[in-house]
Amino acid sequence: MPEKNFHMTPDEFRKYGREVVDWIADYYENVEKYPVLSQVKPGDIRAKLPGNPPEKGESFENILKDMRDIILPGVTHWQSPNFFAFFPANASFPAILGELLSAGLGVQGMLWLTSPACTELETHVLDWLIDMMGLPEKFKSSSSGGGVIQDSASGAALCAMLAARERATEYESNKNGCDGRLVAYVSTQTHSSVEKAVKIAGIGSSNLRYVDVDETFAMSPEDLAEQIKLDRYAGLVPFFVCATVGTTSSNAMDPLPEIGEICRDEGLWLHVDGAMSGSAAICPEFRSIIKGLDLADSYCFNPHNWVFTNYDCDCFYVADRAVLIKTLSILPEYLKNKATESGAVFDYRDWHVPLGRRFRSLKLWFVLRHYGVEGLRHHIRSHVELARQFAGWINESTGFELAVQPPLNLVCFRHTGGDEFNKNLLEKLNKSGKVYLTHTVMDDKYTLRFCVAQTHTEERHVKAAWELIKKIAGELE
Repeated sequence: MPEKNFHMTPDEFRKYGREVVDWIADYYENVEKYPVLSQVKPGDIRAKLPGNPPEKGESFENILKDMRDIILPGVTHWQSPNFFAFFPANASFPAILGELLSAGLGVQGMLWLTSPACTELETHVLDWLIDMMGLPEKFKSSSSGGGVIQDSASGAALCAMLAARERATEYESNKNGCDGRLVAYVSTQTHSSVEKAVKIAGIGSSNLRYVDVDETFAMSPEDLAEQIKLDRYAGLVPFFVCATVGTTSSNAMDPLPEIGEICRDEGLWLHVDGAMSGSAAICPEFRSIIKGLDLADSYCFNPHNWVFTNYDCDCFYVADRAVLIKTLSILPEYLKNKATESGAVFDYRDWHVPLGRRFRSLKLWFVLRHYGVEGLRHHIRSHVELARQFAGWINESTGFELAVQPPLNLVCFRHTGGDEFNKNLLEKLNKSGKVYLTHTVMDDKYTLRFCVAQTHTEERHVKAAWELIKKIAGELE
């Protein structure tokens, strides 16, 4: 009697794999019909799930049925063209197929040896992006620097801070811990991931300085220089600055040339967070946003925000990879091999916190090859133009105002009716299910954010959103 096998067979996989691809394609064709923001209440999804795991395996048909009936109502549809919240985590069919192949290969690319293609494709694709975006040559793998794919800008910020910490303490912090004297600097608009990084890195939140911003909400170089001076006078050790190309709150662009000169003169590590907006540098006309990047020690941006590459995919570059590797490298006996000992290969496990790593460059490679530079530029330019149209409608209206002039594809605006009016407006917009927006606070005023960066957003979606905003505002008035 043959031994029982519970695995899915290759033929079953072919059959159900086609069904899943069809399911995904159908989902994208119909995604506009779903409420963008999930309308379920806390606990609704778990209440529909059985209390105990199945004793016997279930049919794939039943699993897909529950995907439709239970899971889908609890999904906020980030891939809806009516998603205007946060920064998007956008995707595309080429990226999804690349992710499928990555999952199918099941590579664990911690070392070059454990899958040479995983490492070398990643290195090559990140070098491609330097040429595509006009980034400094010092970030290329052929120089003293190099690039690696991190999970997110948060992971990149932490790695940059750890490398900066070790450079500032001559690697003593790795041995003996921090002495409480290191000080890091961000603007009041910098992403909260840096605050988390100072805690994880042992710097301490009390040693994080918040630099004032100007009228465009960009970091003030004068205030940065003054704070560094005061900390040095107090016997502290300034070591790290994070500047931002496109802050989350308002899309503000920090002045990199001035900040970079301060960091160079003071010997501080400059990390630049490009988040979503850094992707705009694919278009030559937007490259002014990265002017001064040649003064940075590290830089990151997220293709999963605006290069149609599904989450997670952050491109992180360093000018001196030796510092990063020395900071994060640990080589137990079971990882030793001839390729590593030769020094001729990259072992990307030494470039970030986790040991294990997925074949993330595949999906990015698929996207770059499918769209080409031409296709990516077309869609980025389209999104920026749609945001400018939306900002123009705000300016022409009588009841709304811009909180700041949008530099790219994020429009921050509010109704002149005050904070409570804008809170009610946002709540009703999102409850409608037709759009999803989020908010921030600028100049102590409740402000709505309208981000145009979802892969399939077109002019008709932006126009419909504006009409809905005006309609609900009129009802509230």
